[in-house]
Amino acid sequence: MKCTFEHICDQTSMLKRKYAETDPFRLCKDLKIKLLFIPMGIGPECCKGFFLQQSRIKCITINSDLSHHLQRIICAHELGHAILHKNKTGISAFHDFALFDSVSSLEYEANIFAAELLLEDDDVLSNLNAEQSFFQAASALNVPAEILDFKFRTLKWKGYKVIDAPLMSSGDFLKNVTDAGGFDSVC
Repeated sequence: MKCTFEHICDQTSMLKRKYAETDPFRLCKDLKIKLLFIPMGIGPECCKGFFLQQSRIKCITINSDLSHHLQRIICAHELGHAILHKNKTGISAFHDFALFDSVSSLEYEANIFAAELLLEDDDVLSNLNAEQSFFQAASALNVPAEILDFKFRTLKWKGYKVIDAPLMSSGDFLKNVTDAGGFDSVC
């Protein structure tokens, strides 16, 4: 079943209100989702993270070789799977070699969730109103440009008049992360 913008925004709003929290690491703790940090490399083909659920046990595994900023993005994305796709039966795993691949609806939904969780509407709009370029705003908000693109999509759905993002998010983002330095160089 495909999640709608309304459902994804409602889920993130509910989490933010209930736990008064937007940090994905702390939300995992509050939601009793196990977090594991395991070295998985920093090359273009490395695994960035994945969500696994068996019975009622939920676990997010994150590549510990990545920068803290990128781990935060991965955690938010995997938390999206845990929240949005929790009704999958049996063992469910989402393995993200191409985390921002918009071809998969499940990955797309988890990216929208991550953007909604990590970026407040007012923060995005104030950065854009400060006459910053799209990429400067992404850098100021400490997120990859792809996450800002996903946030733009929800802002448009909410009725805000925002410019079209100068990129169409795809799987290329994580392919460009080749060391533990994070994403600042691609923004």
